[in-house]
Amino acid sequence: MVFLLLGTLGSALIFSLAGGPASSPRSSQESLRAEAMDADDLDGRDPRLMDSKRPKVEASFPRESYGPGSKARLVFVSKAQGVSLQFFRAGTEAKRMKENDVMLGSSVSPRRPLGSVRPGRKVSVRIGNWPSGVYFARLTARGGRVGFAPFVLHPRRLGEHRVAVVMPTETWQAYNFRDENGDHVGDTWYADWHRHTARLGRAFLNRGVPMRYKYYDEPFLRWLTATGKKVDYLSDAELKQVGSGRELARAYALIVFPGHHEYVTTHEYDVVTSFRNRGGNLMFLSANNFFWQIRIHGDVMTRTKRWRELGRPEAALIGVQYLANDTGTHRGRYSVVNAPAVPWLFAGTGLGNGSQFSNAGIEIDAVAPSSPPHTKVIARIPNIFGAGFTAEMSYYQTKAGAKVFAAGAFSIATAVWLPPVERMIDNLWARLTSDQDTGVRGHR
Repeated sequence: MVFLLLGTLGSALIFSLAGGPASSPRSSQESLRAEAMDADDLDGRDPRLMDSKRPKVEASFPRESYGPGSKARLVFVSKAQGVSLQFFRAGTEAKRMKENDVMLGSSVSPRRPLGSVRPGRKVSVRIGNWPSGVYFARLTARGGRVGFAPFVLHPRRLGEHRVAVVMPTETWQAYNFRDENGDHVGDTWYADWHRHTARLGRAFLNRGVPMRYKYYDEPFLRWLTATGKKVDYLSDAELKQVGSGRELARAYALIVFPGHHEYVTTHEYDVVTSFRNRGGNLMFLSANNFFWQIRIHGDVMTRTKRWRELGRPEAALIGVQYLANDTGTHRGRYSVVNAPAVPWLFAGTGLGNGSQFSNAGIEIDAVAPSSPPHTKVIARIPNIFGAGFTAEMSYYQTKAGAKVFAAGAFSIATAVWLPPVERMIDNLWARLTSDQDTGVRGHR
C-alpha cells in the first residue's frame, strides 16, 4: 500500500510499509573532475514530462544485448528521409553530458546511409568485434533529426574480466513511457498503476535515451573508461540466461550494480543470491534495487509482486532496502557514523565520524530486520524526508567471504567524480576485487 504525506515537507512523500512504486585516463580524469556534478544533477523530475521536443528519428534494437560479431535488427518507429547510422561506444567522452536527450561517445564504425525510413522498417546490421561495453547507434536525418538506439555488448564468454558491471536494462524499460497502442497513455505501469505489463525492446522517448541516463548511468560509465577499469558489461538478459550462481562465481570476483536496478526476474534474484552465498562480492551504488519481481514471456515484462511480499526482502541480499521517496524534492549530505568499522573505505578521503560528503536522495534505503547479521551502517542522510526517514549506507561480510556494499540513496554512481566519493569507490574496488580476508576461492 502506498501512502502520501503532505504538510511539513512541502511536497508529497511516497513510501510504503511493504515498499512502493517507486584521451589518456589521467587527462580524462582531470578534465572530468573539473566538471564534477552539481547538486541539481540528482534529477527527480517526473519522466512523463521529459520527452525531448527537438527533431528526432526514433528506432530501437529488440534485444537488451548482443555479442561481438552478431547480427542485429534495428526497428524504426518514426518516418524520416536521408537517414544515416553510425555506431558509438558510450562512456568514452572527455566531458560530462549537458543535455539529457543525447548520448555521447566515440565512433566505432563508419556512417552508413539508409535512405528513407518509416515506422516498422527493419534494418539488418552487423555488430562489430568490439570490446564489451555500452554502445548505441546514432541516427541522423534531414531536418536536423537525431536519435539514439542503445544496447549492451556482452563479452563472448562470461569472465573475460573478473568484474561485471550490470546495466539496469529492464528497469530502463519499466520507466519507458512510449505509447505504442495510441491510447495517449504510456505503455507502462508508471503511467497507469492498474497496468502490469511493459514491452521490452521499445524505442525510448527523449530521442532514444533511457530515462535519467545522464544522471544515473553515464557518469559511472565515463569513470570506468577514464580510470582504465577492465570489466565485462552485462544486461539483465545475461543474468536471466546464466545457468547458476556457481557459474557466476567462477566467472567473477565482483558484480557491480551502478544504476537503479528495481526490477528483476526470479532467476536473476536466485543467481545473484547464490553468487553472494559462494563468496561473490556485490556493489550497489544506487537505491531501491531488487524491489519488484517481474516475469518475462517473449518480449513482454509483467510486474508481479514486491520481493518482500514473496518472503524474500531485498535487505537480506543487499543489506538495506527501499524505504521512501519524495519525487526528488529533497536531497542531503551523507554523514559518516561508523568509520572505524571500515577504515579502508575512508582511507585517503579525509573523512571520519561526523564528516559529511556528497549530495544524495530522491529514493532512500535503510536496514531492516532481514538485513544480514553484522550489517554495518557506515553513513546516514538523517531525516531527509522528515523524522524517521533516514537513508543508510551499509556494508557487510558473510562467513563465505562475500563483501556487500550498498549506497542507500540515489546515487553514489552519479557522484563518482567528486573527490571524496571517487576515492571511496577506488577503495571499494580494490577491496572487493581482491580475496583479502575472504578466502573466497575455496567457496566457488
